[in-house]
Amino acid sequence: MKLAGDWLTRPATQAVFAALSGQKVLAVGGCVRDALLGWPMADVDMATDALPDQVMALAAAAGLRVVPTGVAHGTVTIMSDGIPHEVTTFRRDVETDGRHAVVAYTDDVAQDAARRDFTMNALYSTADGTVIDPLGGLDDLLAGRVRFVGDAAQRIAEDHLRILRFFRFTATHADPAHGIDAEGLAACAIGAGGIDRLSRERVGAELRQILEAPDPAPVVASMAHAGVLAHVLPGADPASLALLVHLEGLRDVPASWPRRLAVLGAQDAARALRLSRDEAATLRAVRDGALGGLTHAALGFRLRHLAQDAALIRAALSGAPLPENWLDEIARGKRHVTAPVTAADLMPAFGGAALGVRLAELTDRWLASDLRLTRGELLSGA
Repeated sequence: MKLAGDWLTRPATQAVFAALSGQKVLAVGGCVRDALLGWPMADVDMATDALPDQVMALAAAAGLRVVPTGVAHGTVTIMSDGIPHEVTTFRRDVETDGRHAVVAYTDDVAQDAARRDFTMNALYSTADGTVIDPLGGLDDLLAGRVRFVGDAAQRIAEDHLRILRFFRFTATHADPAHGIDAEGLAACAIGAGGIDRLSRERVGAELRQILEAPDPAPVVASMAHAGVLAHVLPGADPASLALLVHLEGLRDVPASWPRRLAVLGAQDAARALRLSRDEAATLRAVRDGALGGLTHAALGFRLRHLAQDAALIRAALSGAPLPENWLDEIARGKRHVTAPVTAADLMPAFGGAALGVRLAELTDRWLASDLRLTRGELLSGA
């Protein structure tokens, strides 16, 4: 079988193949996998039997810039026409501890394939697009089966991040008709405690990608059932995620990982996932808005561009249908730049802290009235 793609035939990529043409050099992993599916491709990864020093020398001789991004692990980045091509020497694992691996170089592509995570990621391509499939990953890819390479428990023991990658690829690449791979799920359940040893940044990055999948609800439910979600996001409850995804589809609302994260709830998602300050503030705002009693117009005034998220989350959590005019009501709230009563209206009768308290009281009254009370009615106490 041959694959096709602009990324493969473009001069920049072919120049890298040509520079290493005296060695075995193959495109590998995601670029091959997604090209076979006809999906867009972002990064080009390559594998070779040449040692890193050889790769750097051959690339330099061909006039290509080399960046030694991971020489100690066998990886260098070759810049061709400004496009990075990450090239890694064929490797086999010698020792692993669940986070890091000690590797040895090899000239055998089958050994290189055997250390990869999933069969669909152990696919290679020559410069002309000929697919090399040492482990039968092509059949799994085309059938939409996400399976670990070899023994699932052993693959997880080598790197516990593969637990989250298993769920991510199941969410993005699996055919729902097959369900989740039983052997993989069982191994993830057994090894779930290893997630606690991973950096929270790596965990957070994987969960974001899971939540950005078209429909992550079945996978997140499987994570909870396997005891994985409790290690990723303590206190999270996936019960309302499926309804949220359904509501997004009905309203043609693009997927949003912060919105989907907010509907899960958690004891401290910002810490568990190492969210930035802005991300944490956004999460807190939409969650509080969803759980509060504000009308849709009031949400529009308070949350602006986040009001739609809060309304969808509230509907998912409560199971109550959204009214037909909910977006119009949010837009009505957004049209108000400020509340009717300002600080200037309350001075000099109020000052200092008392001014702030009184202004907040009147603003809350206005919001509770569904933005109906006028400035005069608020000031008169009507």
